[in-house]
Amino acid sequence: MRKLFFLLVFIFLLYPAFSQATKAVTDTFEYIRKGVIPAFTVYKAPDSTAFTNNDLQQKKPTLIMIFSPDCGHCQHETTLLLQNISHFTKTQILMVTWLPFSDMMSFYKTYKIADYPEITMGWDNKYFFLPYFHVQMYPGLVAFDKKGKLVKSFSGDIKMEDVWKALGQK
Repeated sequence: MRKLFFLLVFIFLLYPAFSQATKAVTDTFEYIRKGVIPAFTVYKAPDSTAFTNNDLQQKKPTLIMIFSPDCGHCQHETTLLLQNISHFTKTQILMVTWLPFSDMMSFYKTYKIADYPEITMGWDNKYFFLPYFHVQMYPGLVAFDKKGKLVKSFSGDIKMEDVWKALGQK
């Protein structure tokens, strides 16, 4: 009887490990369901001051780029972004990474991000952006219109023309 009791307890404790995921395949991601810029806090380059969603400019399109400083695709897309920056003069760009602040600062200096006032680079120390936007390939770009509504998300190799057109820029 005692062995049967322990066997039942053991099965009961293991059951959740083998059960199906509770989220249905048809469920959409939260960022798509909500369709707005989420509440966040990052720490800006170069001085590590806090920057939140409340610090974004109102009535201005926003482009969020989730990147890894050591990612070749991210480096390439950053080069393309900077080469096409004239198409983004009316857009605020938030580049975020979860990797160490020192890695972000190296990237910040290499690409001379300080020369681009429309770009804010921030350290996502709470690892919020990557899972929230379900980035599967780097970089992940998420475009929001001037009302803060989701327009489109991009990942991997991205044509900058597609991004600026999605934001309504010329």
